[in-house]
Amino acid sequence: MTATTPEATRTSAAANPPPLPTAPRASSALRRSALQHGATLAWRGIVKTINSPEALLDVTLQPVVFLLLFVYVFGGAIAGDTSTYLQFALPGVLVQTFVFASAGTGVALADDLSTGIFDRFRSLPIARSAPLLGAIAADLVRYLTSGVIMLGLGLLLGFRFSTNPLAVLAGLGLVTVFAFGLCWVFTALAMVVRQPRSVQGLSALIMLPITFGSNVFVPAATMPSWLRGFVDLNPVSKLSDAVRGLFTGGPVAGHATAALLASGVLIAIFAPLAVALYQRRT
Repeated sequence: MTATTPEATRTSAAANPPPLPTAPRASSALRRSALQHGATLAWRGIVKTINSPEALLDVTLQPVVFLLLFVYVFGGAIAGDTSTYLQFALPGVLVQTFVFASAGTGVALADDLSTGIFDRFRSLPIARSAPLLGAIAADLVRYLTSGVIMLGLGLLLGFRFSTNPLAVLAGLGLVTVFAFGLCWVFTALAMVVRQPRSVQGLSALIMLPITFGSNVFVPAATMPSWLRGFVDLNPVSKLSDAVRGLFTGGPVAGHATAALLASGVLIAIFAPLAVALYQRRT
């Protein structure tokens, strides 16, 4: 019987090293780690919002004011009576709410970057992209919370769905997907522009034309022909028409497809760009 010495064991281990993880496995592990850490930080952001309800004011009070003003100040002049206009305006104001909220993601990230919180995250043993993913995931919850509040207010004011609950959920899901795509634009902007106020100002230059230059508040048929062309091509108009169809009936497929395509293009272009800029800056 031959005894195995420690030297022989070390020699054998050196001659036959354990197999290294393959590149696809390593890449998969990194993605899984980033998602797990991102989910943890997203929950941190949600808890922070729960403990600071004032953080929801920008996505709750502002759309409430918009809806009340447009319905009760302009509704009679635009649609003849406020009840008819509410049926038209609520889906559009819901879309506007999500668009405005997506800009808040960029402003909040710029603020976090200026305070150095991302430098603290970098000192932790977590995936480098996790703070960015967590912040965006937490904001998606804010968007949905704002949407539910808007629908609740609409029901109190007299809005009535003409479809089924599944269609209503599909409408909420559609605006969430579009807001997710749009938030990457403002995230990339936050990585380039260092001051939160500058991000807010530049975001307004993007948000105002695409929301007020759409059919969110008035039908495109009432606009001048030179403006109607822009409004008809505007993805926000497509999204508003799709949500109106899902909430109150009407054509949905073509408008929803256009809105989803626009969302996909935004994600394909700006998500990799935002992540690359984030990694370079942090």
